[in-house]
Amino acid sequence: MSQHFLLSAKARTLSLAKVARMTDEEAHEAFRMIRWADTKGEPVCVRCGSLDSYNYKTRKLYRCKACSHQFSVTSGTIFASRKLPVRDYLLAIAIFVNGAKGHSALQLSRDLDCQYKTAFVLAHKLREAVAAQTNGKNVAGEVEIDGAYFGGYVKPANHVEDRVDRRKAQHQTGKRKVVVAMRERNGSTLASTFKSEGEAIPTIAKRVAAGTIVHADEASHWDSLHALYVTKRINHSENYSDGEACTNQAESFFSRLRRAEIGMHHHIAGSYLNAYASEMAWREDNRRVSNGLLYVAMANAALTHPVSQQWKGYWQRSAK
Repeated sequence: MSQHFLLSAKARTLSLAKVARMTDEEAHEAFRMIRWADTKGEPVCVRCGSLDSYNYKTRKLYRCKACSHQFSVTSGTIFASRKLPVRDYLLAIAIFVNGAKGHSALQLSRDLDCQYKTAFVLAHKLREAVAAQTNGKNVAGEVEIDGAYFGGYVKPANHVEDRVDRRKAQHQTGKRKVVVAMRERNGSTLASTFKSEGEAIPTIAKRVAAGTIVHADEASHWDSLHALYVTKRINHSENYSDGEACTNQAESFFSRLRRAEIGMHHHIAGSYLNAYASEMAWREDNRRVSNGLLYVAMANAALTHPVSQQWKGYWQRSAK
C-alpha cells in the first residue's frame, strides 16, 4: 500500500525550530531576499521604484536617493505598519502553512504569545494574500461545479414542543451562505460565496472559459449551464460517478473546508466565509507540495501583496 504524501519525508522540508531560532538579522535577510527576489535582494523604493538607496546603520531602514523616501522591508506590503518582530511573521507563516486543515487564530495567538486580535488579523492577512493570486484567473478544460452551505446554525430548543422547523426561511438566521466551487481537473480551484447556488451563474459564466466541459449534479440551479457549456450531470441520489460525469474533486474541496469548520475554526460563517473558502482552495490546490515550498510561496504572496484595505486598522475601525 502506497504511503500518503503528507506522511512521507517529501512533505516535510521545513523545520519550525529552525525558523524560531532565527536571529533578527537572519529573519530580516530572509524577508529581504523573498521580497526583492527579482533584484537578488537589492532594495527597491516602494514609491518611485528606484534601485539606488542606502540603509541606516542604526535601524533596519532604507532611504531612496532618488525621492528621499524612507522605507523598510515590509513597507507597502500586507505587513506594513507592523508591531511584531520580523522573525515572528516568518514563524507565523511557517505555523500557518503546517496546518493541513488550517490554523485557528486562538492557537496562533498562543504559539506567538500575542493577543488574539493580533493573531486574528494576521491570519486573515495571509488568507487575503493567497486569495489574491486567483484574482482574474479563469478555469478551463473540464471543470466540476458544485455548492455546499455553511454557517447559520440554529440551535434546537431543549423541549420538543418548543422546537421549530429550522428549514423554513422565517426560522433562519440569515447568515447561511453557499460556497460554490469551480474546480478544474488537474488545475486550480476557484471558490466564491453566494446567498444561493442560482446566484452563482453569472460568476461562473465569467470565470469558466468558453468551450469548457462542465460537470454538475442534478440540482435545478445548474440547468441554465446547458446554454453556456457542454454540461454533464450526475444524479447523486443514484450514484456519485457513472463514468461520464462526477463532481468528486469539488466534493474533496468541500470536505477540507468542512473539516476546517468543524475541527479547527468551529465558526466560519458570514462575511469571513469567503476568506476561509479561498484559503482552503489554496491548500487543496497545493496538497502535494511540501511545507517548505508552501512556506516560501505564502511568504512571497504576503510580501508582494499591497497594504490591505480591509485588515489594516481593522480593530480600530471596529471599536468606532
